[in-house]
Amino acid sequence: MATALSLVHKSSEFVKDYCCDACESKNIVEIAEMNCETCLKCMCENCINHHGQLNANHGIYGRKDKKKWSLTKKMANFIQTCDAHTDKKLEMFCEDHCKMCCSICAVLNYRL
Repeated sequence: MATALSLVHKSSEFVKDYCCDACESKNIVEIAEMNCETCLKCMCENCINHHGQLNANHGIYGRKDKKKWSLTKKMANFIQTCDAHTDKKLEMFCEDHCKMCCSICAVLNYRL
């Protein structure tokens, strides 16, 4: 039977490494060295310097504290999106199949 389940997580085992969100938006791939807990963004050395000048009170974690890194908005959206229906979020859990599913998959594939 499919039931509602919250998908709010602070970190993910699915992600092997983190890329700088600011650089990635410019189609540049840079490995993130820091994570801003307040902005929910990962940043490379260059971007974190700019960020720090504007947002001195934000909680910043380096690679040594990677377990404290928050799940970025982009990663959360990726993890919470249905593979079959990319415009739908995973919002149900089928206990019979031990799988997360969107509302469409729940109706089409799983017993309600």
